Amino acid sequence: MSNLLDTSTAAKAAELAFQESPVAQALTRYRQIVATNKALTHLFEFRRDELEGRSVKRLYPSQADFTQIGDKCEYHLLNSQDTYYEDERFMQTSAKEIFLARARGVTLTPDDPFRLMIWSFERTGPRQYRSVSLTPREREVANLIVNGHTSREIGTKLGISHRTVEVHRAKLMKKFHVHNTAELVSEIMVAV
Repeated sequence: MSNLLDTSTAAKAAELAFQESPVAQALTRYRQIVATNKALTHLFEFRRDELEGRSVKRLYPSQADFTQIGDKCEYHLLNSQDTYYEDERFMQTSAKEIFLARARGVTLTPDDPFRLMIWSFERTGPRQYRSVSLTPREREVANLIVNGHTSREIGTKLGISHRTVEVHRAKLMKKFHVHNTAELVSEIMVAV
């Protein structure tokens, strides 16, 4: 029997299940990545040694996202009787591609939630933002704006004119009550 498939003890079977799980998972201690599985390194396009021993901040598009989501998670875990937290958020790959992900976490230390947590992540498709109602085309444009594309690039990708993209951008800015693209990106990213 090869070492890879060794399930002779419960500990070896558990390690095999974690490493080979089709669900992207990470074990964290105080928001530092302790262990990752193959599915997680595949999802985020990092090597294991680029993640383990480092902050989960590396998987977020910005420091603000890392801080806001962490505060929200910690508040929930400390102020509820629940050891489980779930949300949708923007995350990023090693190539800086931003995508929407469903994150699920469970703390193993409820009195100090971040001391030891298990997380799972999955990429989600386009969806309706919770804070505002967007058309399917606005969701497409919003996703491309968040990924740093210009109006011309978005127009080319979607097969529409850059002026039409500007109309969609203006509608998004009005719906999110912002005045510039930087504010728009920030609002879109925290809307979930």
